[in-house]
Amino acid sequence: MVSLLLGAGPVSGASVCGPDRLDFRSKNSSVRFVTEVVDSPKTRALGLMNRKALGRFAGMLFVYDEPQLMRFWMRNTLISLDIIFIDAQGVVQYVHENAIPLDETTIFGGNAIQYVFEINGGLADLLEIGAGTQARHPAISGPEVIWLCD
Repeated sequence: MVSLLLGAGPVSGASVCGPDRLDFRSKNSSVRFVTEVVDSPKTRALGLMNRKALGRFAGMLFVYDEPQLMRFWMRNTLISLDIIFIDAQGVVQYVHENAIPLDETTIFGGNAIQYVFEINGGLADLLEIGAGTQARHPAISGPEVIWLCD
């Protein structure tokens, strides 16, 4: 069982949500990431481009207005990333592991994806984040969301 949290103890239903953190939980693990949110066309287009590093338990949450076909690439991205594709319910549908820096090959994430979370390459497997894992963040909201912020 993996249970990692940045100085706050295990992630639980009573844990405080905030715009600067995203929680994942599955049957065997829970983890919290320091989070930067990008929710406009301009900030989503820039993403993590040209950054030389990303904190060990840090990530970027891409928020879209509605579920859609999702494709990403690594243009001008200097660090290897795990790209986590999340549906409108807040459930991980697919994880593309260890995306290659600067690679412009299209990465297909799914047909009904509303959120995408990028973390350092290799962490998703290490932390047991995969299809079926639930995500929680204030931006992941609506009546269909399985694990809402309190």
